[in-house]
Amino acid sequence: MVVCICNAIKERDVRAAVRGGCTDPMSAYASMGRRPRCGQCIPYARNIIADERATA
Repeated sequence: MVVCICNAIKERDVRAAVRGGCTDPMSAYASMGRRPRCGQCIPYARNIIADERATA
């Protein structure tokens, strides 16, 4: 599923960033060489990060 349309970031990309040590959307996006643009994806990315950290 697409998390960020502006940057074409998928849910699996965010989850991989969390497994790599990222703890928030800004660090996850930075690890991919991107940054949020419109910001509408941030709440969804936070939920994915929380979910991934809870299952780790």
